[in-house]
Amino acid sequence: MAAADDLAFDPWDPEFVSDPYPAYAELRERGRVICFEPTDQWLVPHHADVSALLRDRRLGRTYQHRFSHEDFGRTPPPPEHEPFHVLNDHGMLDLEPPDHTRIRRLVSKAFTPRTVEQLKPYVHALAEDLVSALVEAGGGDLLADVAEPLPVAVIAEMLGIPESDRAPLRPWSADICGMYELNPSEDVAAKAVRASVEFTEYLRALIAERRKEPGDDLISGLIAAHDEGDRLTEQEMISTCVLLLNAGHEATVNATTNGWWALFRNPEQLAALRADHSLVPSAVEELLRYDTPLQLFERWVLEEIEVDGTTIPRGAEIAMLFGSANHDPAVFADPGRLDLTRKDNPHISFSAGIHYCIGAPLARIELAASMTALLEKAPTLCPAAEPERKPNFVMRGLEELRVEVR
Repeated sequence: MAAADDLAFDPWDPEFVSDPYPAYAELRERGRVICFEPTDQWLVPHHADVSALLRDRRLGRTYQHRFSHEDFGRTPPPPEHEPFHVLNDHGMLDLEPPDHTRIRRLVSKAFTPRTVEQLKPYVHALAEDLVSALVEAGGGDLLADVAEPLPVAVIAEMLGIPESDRAPLRPWSADICGMYELNPSEDVAAKAVRASVEFTEYLRALIAERRKEPGDDLISGLIAAHDEGDRLTEQEMISTCVLLLNAGHEATVNATTNGWWALFRNPEQLAALRADHSLVPSAVEELLRYDTPLQLFERWVLEEIEVDGTTIPRGAEIAMLFGSANHDPAVFADPGRLDLTRKDNPHISFSAGIHYCIGAPLARIELAASMTALLEKAPTLCPAAEPERKPNFVMRGLEELRVEVR
């Protein structure tokens, strides 16, 4: 067993957050599993182990389908946090079979490849409109002007949320996602609880409207979805909608801005992309790998496991380091180099196993659409200032990305 107390891994240190990849290299050298006392977690930095453990059914996103908090040796969350946990714990990302299987199957009926494919013209038209406005202004904040409004509008369009109701969606999402950081503060928790209550109340009313007057939208589809008598409960519908919004745009926003900042810092790769737009699909995959928008994903140990001779007991929590796995030299040749032509790219930015991101095809469409629009309409796009990173470690992104169109 290795300990991380003398390593550079410090998820609350701004210097580490600005560039965690050297610390990941240290972790990989140290071992395959590292005890990290500040969060009471076992860190897993290698690609092979992360990939295997994401598929290992001895681990779970929750333990409450099998154990009480007390039986599992864990302290129940404070009662004042209950609105957040009710919302979070009924989403399929934080459920295990059989509930996960049932909900994912029902959601898949409404979230089909055909549904996603039909969104392509809307996504591309919206991306072109947003980029055109950026070009007309001579530049601006790529995050606020393009990266953020695109996926928010797409998910809202899918769900059938009226344009007049969309303003609070991003703030609600950001406040809720604050709880996914390591050891969130009480202030962060209070914001997440408030956002959970407000978002739940809004969706409950919208679902009631769709029950009376169904439309051609995902919420109506979730209401109608059924299989052998199974249906989604109202809470499951609410949690699913919030999950789709949060996961459907938080990662896409960060992937867009992380990606463009990486391109600006690698001008030869950006020049190659501008010269050959057919590189866009492989560029999207490489940028997702190179600066991973979701750096860490957690699992509970439901049954004792062993990793490299180290026994990890039931009740422990494992933190799988996606960013480290995506820079593992055992899998990626010269992982610290951005290579938009990289052919063998088994990154795990969308997770793996039963919790593989259901929205991955839509995210790829959105990322390709905004990248293509920027390449075509803003070929002289360049940074106007050094961006500031968000203090978050788990959800990695920028505060803003100021750009110019010369």
